Amino acid sequence: MRAALLRFGLAIGIVWLAATSAFAGPYYLQDGVAADGYDTVAYFTEGRAVKGDAKFQHSWDGAKWNFSSAANRDRFAADPAKYAPQYGGFCAYGVASGYKVKVIGEAWRVRDGKLYLNYDKSVQKRWLADIPGYIAKAEDNWSKIKDK
Repeated sequence: MRAALLRFGLAIGIVWLAATSAFAGPYYLQDGVAADGYDTVAYFTEGRAVKGDAKFQHSWDGAKWNFSSAANRDRFAADPAKYAPQYGGFCAYGVASGYKVKVIGEAWRVRDGKLYLNYDKSVQKRWLADIPGYIAKAEDNWSKIKDK
């Protein structure tokens, strides 16, 4: 009985660790890749969400970043802070609410030269209703939750 309880506790711990690992640290990572695997340069240069490819991957600041081309990878490598999403790629609306929330690459917006991602299109619609207000709240919250 004791061994069964120990195995159950270990299994729960493994599931919890797997579920929270994407939220540990300053970047939202899915399988070690930032920005939901999307090419962050393409949001700026093509004005659309483009899925990245691991063959055009760049490592920066402890995360892997995928790109749709070598040219976009090289642009990012030359100035990563310009192309990396705000709040570590966590949902801008979620950060404004004080939480680190996962995102989808299709829910995005470039505003004042900065990339913001959202949980989904419905959350993005709420965020778009008061972008300056939510950014102000997120800026205040990010330093408090960034490393949690």
